[in-house]
Amino acid sequence: MGKLEDMTLLVAVVEAGGLAAAGRRMNLSPATMTARLKALEERYQTRFFNRSTRAIALTRNGEEFYYAALRVLEEVELAESKLMQKEGILSGTLRIAAPSDFGRQYLSPALLDFSRQHPEVKSSLYLSEDVVDLISLRLDMSIRFGNLPDSNLVTKVIRQNYRVLVASAAYLAIHGEPQSAEDLSHHRCLVMERRGTLMNEWRFEFEGEEQRVRVTPAMVCDDGALLRQWVLAGAGIASKSWWDVKRDVEQGRLKVLLADSFIGFSRHDKKQVGLQFVYPQRRFQPVQVSMFSEFFINWLDNE
Repeated sequence: MGKLEDMTLLVAVVEAGGLAAAGRRMNLSPATMTARLKALEERYQTRFFNRSTRAIALTRNGEEFYYAALRVLEEVELAESKLMQKEGILSGTLRIAAPSDFGRQYLSPALLDFSRQHPEVKSSLYLSEDVVDLISLRLDMSIRFGNLPDSNLVTKVIRQNYRVLVASAAYLAIHGEPQSAEDLSHHRCLVMERRGTLMNEWRFEFEGEEQRVRVTPAMVCDDGALLRQWVLAGAGIASKSWWDVKRDVEQGRLKVLLADSFIGFSRHDKKQVGLQFVYPQRRFQPVQVSMFSEFFINWLDNE
């Protein structure tokens, strides 16, 4: 194997979570994968993985080699992308992650429009409520709500955003509209769960004083798009990012509640839950990534 093949193999094993899964992705048998990994470790005179019957994990040397390999493969991909930009035809790969609801409503249709204009760009979209690791998943970018403390990432604000409480007209016609935070104890509250944690502590501000209300969930899910569908169906009141419910509010399907006092899940949410692009740190941004970023900002202008 050449050095780039070494790197590709190790990265594939890490990303797939094991030899067998990586082998299926690379169309190689388990025996071939085992032999190639053994040859790789013999070449560098070190063990890259600690293996057991149930799991495979990187050693310290393996982890260092893995992240170095990611950087090298990224540079190779960028060089190939530049070479393939022939006669003004945009090509290469574009791997993006986004929250579920925002991704379905905005990013997916925008990506379809972009793909029609640039059919040589191979796009992949991953939707998740979790903050994904761009480096390990080899993503070109993600779209997220909120300020991010990770200094290994580069951010660019797309739009301002904030959290709102919303309910449908059908729900309010039956249960009435809450006039204060305390009234929520008499309402059906729909709550997100993230990594096993209920997002049911809702914050309000009255005359400069913060008030926290821990609501009792009537229904719980871990998918933002599903939560919005429940609200639209009249199942209760939920906290959502403004961009997730913007169309519904503007078209009368949902109503914003307690707008003057509701903050969100933290005291900074009212002002700082920005909508932004997040990129890995790179010396050079692939052309297709830069062009899609600009395309998407312009696309949102028409929304």
